Amino acid sequence: MNIRFYNGYVLYPDMTAKRGEVTVAGDTISYVGEKAPDMKYDREIDLHGDLLMPGFNNAHTHSAMTFLRSRADDLPLDKWLNEQIFPREAKLCGEDIYTLSKLAVLEYLSGGITSCFDMYFYPDDFVSAMTDCGFRAVLCGAVNDFSESAEKLEDYYNRFNGISPLISYRLGFHAEYTTSEGLLREIAQLAEKYHAPVYAHSSETKKETEECIARHGMTPTEYFDSLGLYNYGGGGFHCVYMSDNDLDIYRRRGLYAVTNPCSNAKLASGIAPLCRMSDMGIGLAVGTDGPASNNALDMFREMYLGTVLQKLSRNDAAALPAEIILKAALSGGADAMGINCGRIKTGCLADMTVIRINDPNMQPVNNIPANLVYSGSKSNVRLTMVNGRILYENGDFFIGEEPERIYERSAKIVERIR
Repeated sequence: MNIRFYNGYVLYPDMTAKRGEVTVAGDTISYVGEKAPDMKYDREIDLHGDLLMPGFNNAHTHSAMTFLRSRADDLPLDKWLNEQIFPREAKLCGEDIYTLSKLAVLEYLSGGITSCFDMYFYPDDFVSAMTDCGFRAVLCGAVNDFSESAEKLEDYYNRFNGISPLISYRLGFHAEYTTSEGLLREIAQLAEKYHAPVYAHSSETKKETEECIARHGMTPTEYFDSLGLYNYGGGGFHCVYMSDNDLDIYRRRGLYAVTNPCSNAKLASGIAPLCRMSDMGIGLAVGTDGPASNNALDMFREMYLGTVLQKLSRNDAAALPAEIILKAALSGGADAMGINCGRIKTGCLADMTVIRINDPNMQPVNNIPANLVYSGSKSNVRLTMVNGRILYENGDFFIGEEPERIYERSAKIVERIR
């Protein structure tokens, strides 16, 4: 379809918002400027002064964990995982993952999220859910000593890359504390074989980092780098307890640090050094983590908490300006995930969202990027487009299934597991 957006603001890659028009041809942005070409369009969307911007790229999540939302709260990470999460996850099947992932997609779309970087089980069922909905996802390997293997990881890598324009796959593993050195070396061999980046949970808690140093004499980042896991890039999820050398490795290797402020705050894990990362030129991205530890899949909350926690921890109200965290949530996530979106730019994938500017919390129009970070919310999301298709508009979803059916099936899954 050829679609024209007009009579509104456009958020440009430099994080400035200006009046403009944008057109979409198929799955791609075909024009960005003051006045779109005069031609016949399948649909012309009057923005009525609202903002067209890239969709948020949720750069770390576990989508199907929607079944544990508000079920395992107010616990430290180790007890949360071992006593609440792992035992319940063991009861899941592929059909559960399909439904629970669709539930997450509904939340993503209604919050202006157009892609997710997902790490979880039953990838075939997850991929089916994403493609059936028309949603974009990058899968990250979740290899550990208890499930999957390097052989499966290689199979997934070859099978899912190219399976659909909406799907891609990255090498990855769960974490240092769940993955043996022998298995990590096998993953490093895959990275070398395919010249591929590798991602994992890293330095999420002080305990995790200290125990890694006790085992190996190195931080998680130093340990992974010593094994050759980062020879072709990649990055870490959380990245809270980072030494000076860790940060230098990220800078030198071109690694991405994916921050998850809400999860880290809720689990009392700590505050990632985002200002130092930004000052060093380290690639920053933003993720929600899963709905069992957050508990929302809401990038507005992540941006707000991400920047205000930097201000508080550094005792500096000027720390991490709105434009930096906004860019991390848009193009930063896209770059970390390896997808050509996150920017309103000709030739980029048409993954976009429309934000209501004419809502009370977005008025007056003094600084739109600042409004998005400091006063914006999911309630301002008017429309979400993925790959040139409108999947959400004014409260209605267009994913091939009514939300109520997904809610009903999800409730039955929760009741069975309970």
